Amino acid sequence: MSRFAIRPATAADLPALAQIYQKARAFMAATGNPRQWGTTNPPWETLEQDIARGQLFVLCAGGTPHAAFALVPGADPTYAVIEGDWKSDAPYAAIHRLASDGTRRGVFAAVLAFAAARQPHLRIDTHADNHVMQTLIARAGFGYCGIIRLADGSPRLAYERLPANI
Repeated sequence: MSRFAIRPATAADLPALAQIYQKARAFMAATGNPRQWGTTNPPWETLEQDIARGQLFVLCAGGTPHAAFALVPGADPTYAVIEGDWKSDAPYAAIHRLASDGTRRGVFAAVLAFAAARQPHLRIDTHADNHVMQTLIARAGFGYCGIIRLADGSPRLAYERLPANI
């Protein structure tokens, strides 16, 4: 059983989300990845849209949010073109905007368990400078598939984890 309660984020969580993402950006910069999110990503509007769509979640301990992530079901336009090969074209969900305030361990494992329970075929991407996330992704059984490009053309390393039945 996870030590976290995971629930859909609400507009009331936006102040806590702002703090979580600020701390995550600072951690990323301190670990050699200052460019992935810079000082302003993800944009406030993106978080509001994720909340409205019911795809942004918070991980809480003792009722306090300590991490957040988007679980986006269905075909992701960012993943439509890859410099490489996806392992499967079966339906999947993508994990995006994963961030932690750094005060709790086990966040990635909890997110992965939550996501896989809803859609076992998962995709995720990260910046080439995000070595911390690359290590977590590899340890979780994701395979590297190639490079995808964000809407602005920025490259990201793309990974996929298949369920046993595909």
